[in-house]
Amino acid sequence: MLGRTANGLYWMFRYIERAENIARLVDAGLRVSLTRAGSSDEDWHGVLESAGVRDTYSEVHDELTAANAVDYLLRDQTNPSSVMSCIEYGRNNARMVRTALTRETWEATNEAWIDLKAHLARPLRAPELPELIDVIKRRCGLIRGAFHGSMLRNEIYNFSRIGTFIERADNTSRILDVKYYVLLPSISQVGSALDNFHWESILRSVSAQRSYGWVYDSEYLAANIADFLILKVQMPRSLAYCYEKIVSNLSYLEADYGEHHRAHDTAAAIKGMLKRGSITDIMDHGLHEFLQDFIYRNNQLSADISDGYRFYQ
Repeated sequence: MLGRTANGLYWMFRYIERAENIARLVDAGLRVSLTRAGSSDEDWHGVLESAGVRDTYSEVHDELTAANAVDYLLRDQTNPSSVMSCIEYGRNNARMVRTALTRETWEATNEAWIDLKAHLARPLRAPELPELIDVIKRRCGLIRGAFHGSMLRNEIYNFSRIGTFIERADNTSRILDVKYYVLLPSISQVGSALDNFHWESILRSVSAQRSYGWVYDSEYLAANIADFLILKVQMPRSLAYCYEKIVSNLSYLEADYGEHHRAHDTAAAIKGMLKRGSITDIMDHGLHEFLQDFIYRNNQLSADISDGYRFYQ
């Protein structure tokens, strides 16, 4: 496969995953802001930090307001990580590799772009946001469903899956960091109803509230939730699950091409770190520090994949 085709597939699915993940971050921000008795504008500082766009937001807006933050995250095409930008980039990459995709996958992607472009044509009022977030998640889910149901399990599938799970791992680590670091409550609030509501909001934003209850059957405890989203390989948005899938798809590429790259070692090292880790050690050494290190290593893996498979040749 040509490197630019692999690059197009990889980034197509990274952008589609990112669009959904940004919608999930907005959902988390909305839920947390509802607990505030006064202004909730400052809560969006953490959401923008988590999305990695706090500095670029400041270049566009002089002050931080909930309305501006939501608009920047969902609609603003000067923001390369807004939902609209991601859907646009995802569709452009899909069009570039159109002959590598099934008709069902292309149609689901194109229809998502048309639908979301219409929904995001104007600024949205607060009561409209929950429905819009559901539409974004549903459209991205339809693309994944069409892809899974119609694609051969070959290198096209492998590069697409690797892009999906690198992006998903990045998002899970960031959304967890929002709660534990940026939105960390005062000591007096730890374990309170407000603190528990924030943790519940994080679980809801990654569609994990019910499955968390199945595993732990207990109240919302910070250590349990961090364990669930970092180390539980059965949870499809956990870091451990993402790296199970990344390593397995890289191993299929290694078998197909007969080539072992630095990316294989980087991914295996991260998977091993997650497999050996314990939530007690992570919390003792600092959850924020762990998550920041993970984000850095996850980005390094992306660069190693790009180099090893010559994405720009």
